[in-house]
Amino acid sequence: MKQIYFLIGVLACGILGGCSKGGDRGELTGVPQRSFRAEVPYGMVYIPGGSFLMGQTDQDITFAQIAQTKQVTIPPFFMDQTAITNSQYRQFVNWVRDSIAITNYLNDPKYYLTPGKGAPASTNGKKYINWDYVKKYPVMSPKKGNTSSAAKLQGMFYQGQDRLFDRNEVDVHLLKYNVATIVLRNAADYKDDKTKKRSDFILRDTVPVYPDTLVWLSDFSYAANEPMTESYFSHPAYRNYPVVGVTWRQARAFTLWRTRYNEAYKDKRHLAKRSPYRLPTEAEFEYAARGGRIGTDYPWGGPYIKNAKGCLLANFKPGRGNYTDDGGAYTVNVKSYFPNDYGLYNMAGNVAEWTSSAFDESASSFVHDLAPTLEYEAKPSDPAVLKRKVVRGGSWKDIGYFLQNSTRTFEYQDTAKSYIGFRCVTHYLGRDIKDKR
Repeated sequence: MKQIYFLIGVLACGILGGCSKGGDRGELTGVPQRSFRAEVPYGMVYIPGGSFLMGQTDQDITFAQIAQTKQVTIPPFFMDQTAITNSQYRQFVNWVRDSIAITNYLNDPKYYLTPGKGAPASTNGKKYINWDYVKKYPVMSPKKGNTSSAAKLQGMFYQGQDRLFDRNEVDVHLLKYNVATIVLRNAADYKDDKTKKRSDFILRDTVPVYPDTLVWLSDFSYAANEPMTESYFSHPAYRNYPVVGVTWRQARAFTLWRTRYNEAYKDKRHLAKRSPYRLPTEAEFEYAARGGRIGTDYPWGGPYIKNAKGCLLANFKPGRGNYTDDGGAYTVNVKSYFPNDYGLYNMAGNVAEWTSSAFDESASSFVHDLAPTLEYEAKPSDPAVLKRKVVRGGSWKDIGYFLQNSTRTFEYQDTAKSYIGFRCVTHYLGRDIKDKR
């Protein structure tokens, strides 16, 4: 019996020793990492992976032959439930505005983190903004009597003859965001070129972030749209309406900022980061718009734009131009109408939406059948034909044909329109949720 107790004791010590923090005892145990639990990002819905027949499901009445059918497979991802709203995009604009105000005008140490209290030790003199302090003491709303801060901020407002009734209005031309991202496709294409450095594949750009509010006039000749120009982006009545007047470059800059904004929160709490935000590919957009249905023309299913009661199911240009028959003369709230089977609102109508895909009439014939897309980073010197980006979904000013799931069209990446917005996606990290075994 004593020998048995002795053996049990030895085994217990061995097990406890192997599980202790003393080391891995020379065994292959992997690198210690924090656990990661998939979370549905705020405002997004989960889109399960799957295969579908991408392209025309009805007669191609335009004979364009640019949406030929092809069986493709899409990995799972998360997608914004709605198009990005004026309120959400204004958060981006205000962040850029406050960053410029603090770094270029105020230079007040109270608005910066100090090393050891949230900011990493800096060897190059770089300072980090204390955004918790900014939220508590807004930059553009200095306390009464703090005339020094108000005086320093005067340079951000319109000056001289550009002022209207001596009001302090931010000069929106100053609001620019510095973009930096690695173009992985280019890095893959040149991976065997030993003359290339990492910096050769880093895209750096400076993007004005304020929407072009004049699109309501420039898009339509002889139309009295001045009220939309004056109020659409700025008035709280439109806060939950889709942002418009943003170029493809601005939409992409928003996705990069949104990624950094979330990563800053995760870094502060030592949490694992989610996949970066980005614009959807055109295949992802069509797949999500179909809502899991097979062979349907519209996100809501059947071949008709009206339901059994005769109600229109989207915001577009019905009839001979009866804009208000669907409930809105222009855009409407992003949660108007019923969502599709994935819980996505207005995947057809209201505003057309930017995708990350470059437009090529014959793309369906050469893109891969797994996560297909054609993406090209156009240079300023490139011809206009290389600056075309796919636009999907149709808008409030489009006829019903453009609302079909398969309809493809394009716009130039530096062009802003009153009928084009966007929404974000982010890749699902790990195994498909429905395949957890």
